[in-house]
Amino acid sequence: MSEMLLNVVLADDDEDDRMLFSEAIEEIEIRTKLSLFNHGQELMDYLNLPNIVLPSLIFLDLNMPIKNGKQCLAEIRSNPRLKDLCVAIYSTSSSEKDIEDTFLNGANIYVNKPNNFIKLREVVEKVLQLNFHYHTSNLNKDTFLFRI
Repeated sequence: MSEMLLNVVLADDDEDDRMLFSEAIEEIEIRTKLSLFNHGQELMDYLNLPNIVLPSLIFLDLNMPIKNGKQCLAEIRSNPRLKDLCVAIYSTSSSEKDIEDTFLNGANIYVNKPNNFIKLREVVEKVLQLNFHYHTSNLNKDTFLFRI
């Protein structure tokens, strides 16, 4: 019996962050297919391709050139084909305004980028284990900001 692969996407302009995220995904038990994008426009170009398998979860950095995470989130939520995708904001920002804006604009969860690899691996694994149907049905500001 073959296990299903969880289709995960990370859009982040920081090459080191993409590399560490990729290494964290490789070390956890959950089988994933990870696609990496350098900025929001790359992500949106990919998501708008006609015959792709849509991701199960998108990790979306807020501060990227060309198209930032907030712009991507707005496009995803306004597109009938993409509007139900699970989006985890993945950012160094702890700004209440960023958290509030992304909450109000339909992100599923807000994750602050951990400052070490062990915490990163733990955060990624816990977020991938979330049942987003359950999580979002009880969505409120307390459950939106993911703390570890």
